Amino acid sequence: MDDRTQAPAASPVLAAPVFSGLATSLPPHVWFGVSAIFHYLGPAFAVLLFPHVGVLGMAWLRIATAALIFAPLTRPWRTFASADRPTRLLLLAFGTCLAVMNCSFYLALDRLPISLVAAIEFVGTIGIAVIGLRTPRNLAALAIAVTGTLLLINVKWSSDSTGLFWAFLNGALFIGYIVLGHRVARSGAGNGIAGLGAAMAVAFLVVLPIGFTDALPAFFSAPLLLAAIGVGICSSVIPYICDQLAMSRLPRASFALMLSLLPVTATLIGILVLHQIPSVTDVLGIALVVAGVAFHKPAST
Repeated sequence: MDDRTQAPAASPVLAAPVFSGLATSLPPHVWFGVSAIFHYLGPAFAVLLFPHVGVLGMAWLRIATAALIFAPLTRPWRTFASADRPTRLLLLAFGTCLAVMNCSFYLALDRLPISLVAAIEFVGTIGIAVIGLRTPRNLAALAIAVTGTLLLINVKWSSDSTGLFWAFLNGALFIGYIVLGHRVARSGAGNGIAGLGAAMAVAFLVVLPIGFTDALPAFFSAPLLLAAIGVGICSSVIPYICDQLAMSRLPRASFALMLSLLPVTATLIGILVLHQIPSVTDVLGIALVVAGVAFHKPAST
């Protein structure tokens, strides 16, 4: 059964004519591009806040910010009340996945280089893309994108077994994010945005007792609290909304392949934010990734 045949209900977030028009008129690749930019902006700033609010405290503040922003816009209580039992279970699973994924991602970043964490995260997305491949052209596109990614990411295995555990857990949950996110995007819950808001409320309940103590210092420092809110918006509001808008119109395999663009955005953010100038090898890797994505032909169904 094709779950894309069900017409989605209207979402409060999409009720505004301007936003609704943008959501449907802009190509899904544009929404993915915006998500790809913010995917590493948030973590880059979050690492700077670890010494002040702790790793789990930062994860708590990130999820809390997103949940509080989504709540009045998507009214998660109404989404749960109107959903059938399978949809409620899907939202619970998606929210739990978001909570544990964000925590494990930050715990990995606290112990390992972001390049290694990103490389491990990307391994799972390759598998999703391979499952959805239907033509030799797409297989070639995936090979080109993977080659570029391997050039971009200098993978160095670490002796930190704890860090590797969190990195691999994050990678596994990132697969769950893609799979469950696609189901939510096409479940009929307001083009996925209302469903995302409900799942984020679940994620907040999951992390509520975990990082609250570590997050307390932020409530006594206005600059620190504003910085944490900014990280939450950059990490869990803007990219997740854009992902839902892209997922609702892109096949899962196409979305997974396009994730190979993340090392490109990471390199660009490294130049702009961290002043890290790419090498010739990095530039070649960027070119190969872009070529692979351009050569890839999305499935028609």
